Amino acid sequence: MAQKSLLSKALGFVEKVGNKLPDPITIFFILSVGIVILSAIAEALNLAVVHPGTKETVTAVSLLTPEGIRRMITEAVNNFVTFPPLGTVLVAMLGVGVAESTGLLSALLRQGVLIAPAAVIAPAIVFLGVMSNLASDAGYVVLTPLGALVFLAFGRHPIAGLAAAFAGVSGGYSANLLIGALDPLLAGITEGSARLIDPDAVVNATANYYFMAASTVLITLIGWYVTDKIVEPRLGNYQGEKEAISNLTSAERKGLKWAGLAFLATTACFLAMVLPPQGILRNPETFAIITSPFFAGIVPIITLVFLIPGIVYGKVAGTINNDKDVAKALSDSMSSMGYYIVLSFFAAQFVAYFAWTNLGFILAVSGATFLETTGFTGIPLLIGFIIVSGFINLFIGSASAKWNIVAPVFVPMLMLIGYSPEFTQLAYRIGDSTTNIITPLMPYFPVIVAFGSKYDKNLGIGTLIATMLPYSIAFLLGWTVFFIIWFTLGIPIGPGATIRI
Repeated sequence: MAQKSLLSKALGFVEKVGNKLPDPITIFFILSVGIVILSAIAEALNLAVVHPGTKETVTAVSLLTPEGIRRMITEAVNNFVTFPPLGTVLVAMLGVGVAESTGLLSALLRQGVLIAPAAVIAPAIVFLGVMSNLASDAGYVVLTPLGALVFLAFGRHPIAGLAAAFAGVSGGYSANLLIGALDPLLAGITEGSARLIDPDAVVNATANYYFMAASTVLITLIGWYVTDKIVEPRLGNYQGEKEAISNLTSAERKGLKWAGLAFLATTACFLAMVLPPQGILRNPETFAIITSPFFAGIVPIITLVFLIPGIVYGKVAGTINNDKDVAKALSDSMSSMGYYIVLSFFAAQFVAYFAWTNLGFILAVSGATFLETTGFTGIPLLIGFIIVSGFINLFIGSASAKWNIVAPVFVPMLMLIGYSPEFTQLAYRIGDSTTNIITPLMPYFPVIVAFGSKYDKNLGIGTLIATMLPYSIAFLLGWTVFFIIWFTLGIPIGPGATIRI
């Protein structure tokens, strides 16, 4: 009880301090101004690092110059419209919004509550979150709000459901039972870095598969424990409006039947364009699936998978009568995203400024250089690398962008002391995943705040960070211990991949 009390006090302190911060929109505005000022100071101090790969000197760039001011003004609109999460969220919400507006999601959840055991809900949400990484970033905007709805339908706190989904999607980002788009992307960077030492080095996309598949089970179990034993008890009873669970009417059951058929038909159409060896949605040159238009277009595909069954359900169940009702459902889904759209504008400016100034790059290389000079070896070096990767992740969201910076330093360094490039990549992926869920600089963090504010109007950055911090700490500790055990036992980490060279 004392430990729980201490943890509760610590999380309460984080929440209290965090919620004293201004509104997230204001925070990103302040951060943007701060980066502009900091960039001028950094340039005046001649801050610079050497790029590990190209060996070119990268210097801090001031935005408080005529050129910088012109750039901030002329590219503000472009920063906003090209902000990666913006299009993903809005397009995905078109389909999800219609499915919710017509009553399809409500009916599905009620039916699920009537037949599914409540005990398996938390691990199921975390597991689906981990697996949703196959759909790139779609898990953030599809599964996270659904996690909240599922918990609410079971009479549990919706913020706990949202947190469980977010933990799986983002905290378990690298784990999966299948090979996803991230695997070949990181492998290509690792291979290029390894060839600085061995010109014939080859790193396959499956290099970390055994460990990451096992990690899927680990993350699910840890996420389950944290949700049920730490996060939800701390949130207490939900005081908001709860939906009464009632049996489905005959119209709703009929609607679900036809919506299911529509879902199967829609899915079959896409499978027909993916499964054949020369399918339309395969890579037109290599006919591979991982680098195919299917994965590149997964967001509009998911939109249609929700939109078509949602319309069919509404028509059969009588919740929509014509195209005007569909148009209203579409517009209502966008209306609910008004706050997020405004937030995205300011977040986009901050992310752009951070990139233009080179401050994130300088910070990342400096952190890597620091670890390189500590003199650590063996397990302490590997743990230090995981921690540094997690720290850098607080400031640079893209996994591939960070690995492009870090890999040319650590892959060759660890190769020289006997560790394989694949093993170094594995350690990086642990650190990169576990701190995603506690940094407001992660592009989808504002999305989660927006979703959570539906159930708690006072939800601030402090509340969300305090809610997600137990997951982050548990994932980092549990995954690192798992990594050390795997290392100690010398188990292969993937097909043809070993720990030592």
